[in-house]
Amino acid sequence: MKLSAYRYKELLLVSLEAISKDSWPRIIALVDMNSFFASIEQMDFPELYGRPVGVTNGLQGTCIITCSYEARSWGIKTGMRLKEARKLCPDIIQRPSRPKRYAQISTRIMSALKVITPDIEVFSVDEAFLDLTHCRKIIHSPEQIAKKIQDLVCDVSGISCSVGLSGDKTTAKYAAKQDKPYGITIIPPLDAEFRLKDVPVDQLCGIGKGIKRFLNSHGVYKCGDMKDIPISVPGKHFGHPGRRIWLMAQGRDPEQIQTIIAPPKSIGHGKVMPPDTRDKKIILMYLQHMSEKVGARLRKHDFKSSAFFIGLKSKHGWIGSKLRLAYSIDDGIRIMQLGEEMMKHKWHGEGIHQIQVTALNPQKSNQQIDFLEQSGNTNTAIKNQTIDLINEKYGNLTIAPSNLMNRSRMPDVIAPAWKPTGHRQTI
Repeated sequence: MKLSAYRYKELLLVSLEAISKDSWPRIIALVDMNSFFASIEQMDFPELYGRPVGVTNGLQGTCIITCSYEARSWGIKTGMRLKEARKLCPDIIQRPSRPKRYAQISTRIMSALKVITPDIEVFSVDEAFLDLTHCRKIIHSPEQIAKKIQDLVCDVSGISCSVGLSGDKTTAKYAAKQDKPYGITIIPPLDAEFRLKDVPVDQLCGIGKGIKRFLNSHGVYKCGDMKDIPISVPGKHFGHPGRRIWLMAQGRDPEQIQTIIAPPKSIGHGKVMPPDTRDKKIILMYLQHMSEKVGARLRKHDFKSSAFFIGLKSKHGWIGSKLRLAYSIDDGIRIMQLGEEMMKHKWHGEGIHQIQVTALNPQKSNQQIDFLEQSGNTNTAIKNQTIDLINEKYGNLTIAPSNLMNRSRMPDVIAPAWKPTGHRQTI
C-alpha cells in the first residue's frame, strides 16, 4: 500500500537517536533520479520495461538526450548520435522527449522531498541537495534516512533514485554517482578526504576542461594532489571558486545549500541542428526560433538585457559575437536582428550544427529607465504581452513569425538545470 508524503514525516519521528555532531557537523544528501527521462518513458509505457530506450529531441532528433540502463549496457551514452547508437544496438527504441511530463514528475518529487526537510536545493530537473543537519534528532542513521528518501521518491513518482550522503555538497554528489542505479553511498565526513584522494579532479562537480588544465599544470591530477599546492594557487587564479575547489578536493566543500534561487547570470536557448547545415534560410529559421524563445522568457520573468551572445557552431568551433546595445530589450524580433548582423560579418558559408542565443546579465525591467522604448516601442510591448498571454494558454509559439511555420521539427527540450520555480525551464 502506498503511503502519503505526510506519513513519511510521522515515520521519521519514530527514530530519536541523533547522529553525533562531532562525526557529522553537516549532513548533506544528493538525490539523483536514475535515467530520469527514459525511466518516465518506461513507467508511462510499460511495454518499454526492460528494453533499450533512447530519448531524442522529437522523432526527428538525431542525438540521444538520455537512455535507459538497458541501452547503456550496449555502450550507448548521452550525447551519442542516434545513427551511432543503432550500430551498437539495432533494437534501441527511440522515444521523443516530453518536457512537460518530465517537469511534472520533477515538481512532484521536489515537493515531496520538502516533507523531509525544507532545506532543499533543486540542482537540476533530476537532482536535489537536501540539508539534513537540522533533522539530526529524528535521524536514526544515515542509511535509514537515505532509504526513506528512496522510498518516498518511488512512492510519489514511481521512479527510482540513488542517494549520496556526506558532510558537504561536492562529496555527496560524488557519492550519489558511485552505485547507480538504486544505490545508497555514504561517505562520513571524517572519511571524505581519504575516499577522494585517488579520484581524478575532473570527476568533481564544476571542474571543467579549463580548470582541469590549470590544475594539471600545477601537478594536480587527483584530489589527493591538491594538498601539494597552497590554497593561494587556485585562489589567485580563480578567486573564491578557486579556494572552494581546493577545499572540495579534500572533502570540505564549504558551499551551503541554496534554498533561494539567485537571479540568473544569463538566459539562453540553444539547439542542435542537422549536421553540416549550410542553407542560410534554415539557419535563420533556427536563429529566429531561439531568439523568440529568449525574448519570451525574458518577458516571463520581467527581465531585459542590453548584451547578447549569438553563436553558430561549426566543426571548427564557435562563430559568434557578444553584441551590446545602448538600451535593454526583451523582444525576439530585435534579438533576431542582432543575429542577422552577426551572421553578415562572421558567417561565410561554413556548415553549422548548433545555434546559441543568450541574454547576458539580464536585469529586472523595473530597475531600468529605457527612454528609447518608452518613446517608440510601446506598441511592441503591448503586442508582445498579448502574444505571451495567448502562447501561455495554447502552447509555446502558437503565435509566432511566419517563417517559423516549420518549427514542429524543432521540439522543446527540457533544460539540464530546469527548476520548478526558477528561470531555467526549456532550451
